[in-house]
Amino acid sequence: MGQTTTLFRVRVPLQRLKRAEAVLSRLGLKPGDAFNMLLAQIDLRKEIPFPISTKPITPLLTADQQATAWTEALGEY
Repeated sequence: MGQTTTLFRVRVPLQRLKRAEAVLSRLGLKPGDAFNMLLAQIDLRKEIPFPISTKPITPLLTADQQATAWTEALGEY
């Protein structure tokens, strides 16, 4: 028998959602899929699956640095 599901609604800034949807669509995911993955990781780990801080743990990469890192890791798109 299938699992019981529930509808979870949340308000988010429109531009944040649009930017996130653009990234998720390249991965073939919808925002609900990403949210379910986050909840699954929290359930499995019994904690938030990434550090939360007011300061960056490592310096943030520029867009060019990110593109280079992705290309080196995954090859040309």
